[in-house]
Amino acid sequence: MTEEIMANISEKEILELWDNRARDWDIQVGEDGDGNRILNSDPVLWSFAGNVAGLSVLDAGCGTGYLARQLCLKGASVTAVDFSPQMIEIAQFRASQNNLDIDFHLDSCTELKSLPDEQFDLIISNYVLMDLLDLEGAIRAFNRVLKPSGIAILVFLHPCFPQGDSTTVNEDGTVCYSWASSYFERTQRNDQPWNHFTTPFIWFHRPISDYWKAFKAAGFSVDEFEEPRITPERYHLAENDQKLFNSKTRPYSVVFKLQKVKIIRNS
Repeated sequence: MTEEIMANISEKEILELWDNRARDWDIQVGEDGDGNRILNSDPVLWSFAGNVAGLSVLDAGCGTGYLARQLCLKGASVTAVDFSPQMIEIAQFRASQNNLDIDFHLDSCTELKSLPDEQFDLIISNYVLMDLLDLEGAIRAFNRVLKPSGIAILVFLHPCFPQGDSTTVNEDGTVCYSWASSYFERTQRNDQPWNHFTTPFIWFHRPISDYWKAFKAAGFSVDEFEEPRITPERYHLAENDQKLFNSKTRPYSVVFKLQKVKIIRNS
């Protein structure tokens, strides 16, 4: 039995925050993803996914849909889910602009009520799990909608190194991470607005071992794991020396590749 998050925000309030920042989020990720995705995590994501042409793929927590569009352009049959009506509206508009056939659903990743059992070859959930109140519910839902031996690729912020509480302390780029509570305690975290955003980012910290246990309990095995960092062939994509240095030295995220090994039925 995993410990529940001590949250002081409701699902409705979380939804309102994401709805209100949908247009800003579209600016942030655009057509190709933001800097962190381009430099660090997307290359790992695509390496883990391999050739997606002809596969039935779920983009779980699609936001404004940049990844769903890329999957579609690579030949996948794409279903995309998000719980924010504003995110889905923008994602649908962007897909129509590009004449892409993507099946969008307004639905929560923690249940995926609109989706049948054993429908997908591959699930990709890109920077979503840390934003969900119910981690275990989401992983069980992923297991349910995957075909036998299906694959889930899960990208989320690195639990050990919260960037919202990081401070660069020296001119050489040395960074300090601060913790207001125990790393092992499940807690709600509140990050201040950054870049062009005007609303705070509310997310939910869990130790990385809790993620691993949730994957195992839901019927998954861990096939691959990576902590993305920039590789030499992408150095030229960094906007400046500081961003290149950060991408070489700071662990922004983790990526798990899971395989469904058994079906877990909800009691």
